[in-house]
Amino acid sequence: MVRYAAVPNNPSKSAKSRGSFLRVSFKNTRETAQAINRMKLSRAIAYLENVKGHREAVPMRRYAGSTGRCAQGKQFGVSRARWPEKSAEFLLGLLRNAEANADTKGLDSTNLVISHIQVNQAPKQRRRTYRAHGRINPYMSNPCHIEVIVSETDEAVAKASEDKVVKLSARQRGRALAEQRRIAA
Repeated sequence: MVRYAAVPNNPSKSAKSRGSFLRVSFKNTRETAQAINRMKLSRAIAYLENVKGHREAVPMRRYAGSTGRCAQGKQFGVSRARWPEKSAEFLLGLLRNAEANADTKGLDSTNLVISHIQVNQAPKQRRRTYRAHGRINPYMSNPCHIEVIVSETDEAVAKASEDKVVKLSARQRGRALAEQRRIAA
């Protein structure tokens, strides 16, 4: 059994999925994962399909150096956004796997929410590229590990209406008491 970074609040109402040593950009995948965190599972899958079709963009917040501006980032309140298709494809696979695991557990897939998603760096893969004058430069790959936990949302219970209790400070209580005494006298 592999250890996950987070423990679900109710393990019987949660399903997990993970991928290790995935050859996909760590930085792009991290940004894509943050965009879908806390989304409903159905919305997250639709969103990633839209990213693949360039109909919705992924906001670039942390790893945004040299990222061009894009009008589709306005819905997230950022100007820099991209369409990391390979990251979206890998995350779609993991979300569909988590959904299948939830179905196996007997959970209702319409109420699933991504409660935890984390992307970690995997060991870099080293290759080489040949340069002028006999030099050799590194040609590195930055793979990642991804883990996802989806959970069923609890039914929202309406808060009972309470009579509003006004809390008074000692000064306010003293002033009110003095006012009552003055009126009574």
